[in-house]
Amino acid sequence: MFSGLCALVGRVMLAPIFIVSGAAKLADISGTGNYMASVGLQSGLALPAAIFEIVGGLMIMFGVFTRLASLAFAVFCLLTALLFHRETADPVEAAAAMKNIAIAGGFLCLIAYEGRSWSFDAYRERRRRIAAERVTIPTESAQQVIVQKRRWRF
Repeated sequence: MFSGLCALVGRVMLAPIFIVSGAAKLADISGTGNYMASVGLQSGLALPAAIFEIVGGLMIMFGVFTRLASLAFAVFCLLTALLFHRETADPVEAAAAMKNIAIAGGFLCLIAYEGRSWSFDAYRERRRRIAAERVTIPTESAQQVIVQKRRWRF
């Protein structure tokens, strides 16, 4: 119970930074595109980045495909640190890079922990389990195969 609550609070604490950032990108899409172009990326990536941050942030917050969204955000944060915060001699840029790396670490912990309590993922898993109980499986080894396949679902 307590670990499920902590997972929920952790997801809710991780998500707003991306939702707000994505909304800010949408509000000034041309400025975001110009900033991306200044670091050598295509300015057309501004809209997909904004949508990714908003939709992905909501997925994390509500626990929808939590592990997949966490993996995507971990990669996103690491790429952000490498592409946008390269000037580590500047203390502000170094702090921003470390922040992105730390957030990526939080997402990796979320993947490893499988903190899906109180989430849409937990609801889907309960529904799958109920449906699987209705189907009879003839051998014990077949049940073990099904359990192993379920372990890594997103």
